[in-house]
Amino acid sequence: MGCAYAQGVENHSLPRTAAFFDLDKTVIAKSSTLTFSKSFYQGGLINRRAVLRTAYAQFVFLAGGADHDQMERMRKYLSALCRGWNVRQVKEIVAETLHDLIDPIIYDEAATLIEQHHTAGRDVVIVSTSGAEVVEPIGELLGADRVVATRMVVGDDGCFTGEVEYYAYGPTKAEAIRELAGSEGYDLTRCYAYSDSVTDLPMLESVGHPHAVNPDRALRREALTREWPILDFHRPVRLKQRLPALSVPPRPALVAAAAIGAAAATAGLVWYSSRRRTPVA
Repeated sequence: MGCAYAQGVENHSLPRTAAFFDLDKTVIAKSSTLTFSKSFYQGGLINRRAVLRTAYAQFVFLAGGADHDQMERMRKYLSALCRGWNVRQVKEIVAETLHDLIDPIIYDEAATLIEQHHTAGRDVVIVSTSGAEVVEPIGELLGADRVVATRMVVGDDGCFTGEVEYYAYGPTKAEAIRELAGSEGYDLTRCYAYSDSVTDLPMLESVGHPHAVNPDRALRREALTREWPILDFHRPVRLKQRLPALSVPPRPALVAAAAIGAAAATAGLVWYSSRRRTPVA
């Protein structure tokens, strides 16, 4: 697919520009917070029941995404579920499985778009609610220049405390983009943004060239009303085959917060299952 929206070479006499990408269902075909469940089960961090629930959560996510209330519940469960997880163990598990799990689910269309933005002289920034230590290696594989992602607190004992230092979600994504624009000199009116979720509306509104990618129903309505481009990404490809020059080994020091992904996955499913079981008053 030709991604004409990224065409054009930057005029370097003008302020710099960037392309901001959400990660899940925008650059990769699944939820990065749900992808590592089997690996964490094999490493003893979650039990079989959690794995089964995570598989169902992946189905729910792919079918309709997660709205604001669901994301807030996931955040609260995340804080409780990851408390006490050993960061070193998480690093080792994710370092061993990152390429096998992520490489096959990169959208070919997203990889092409990233190439086009770089060719045009724009920075590429991944902006994701997933944990920084899993988003940063994925960003490195993609050749991204920067990432914005959720950060968890690690205690003196090397374990997650269960506290969230920074939650990259909704309006905070837009705030981070504005901060980057200030520090990097980006002209946001000439920048691009891509997302599948209506929860990223503030991020999309903050740039001059917003795009809806595989949008959920609410974002599709907004995009049609505002006459934003709607892109259909549907061809996952192994990144090491699609972009061999960018397929570099992940740095173990960057992958600890994949634990966030497993925690959020289990959290979302626990909440979803309990909601289905609880009678409505």
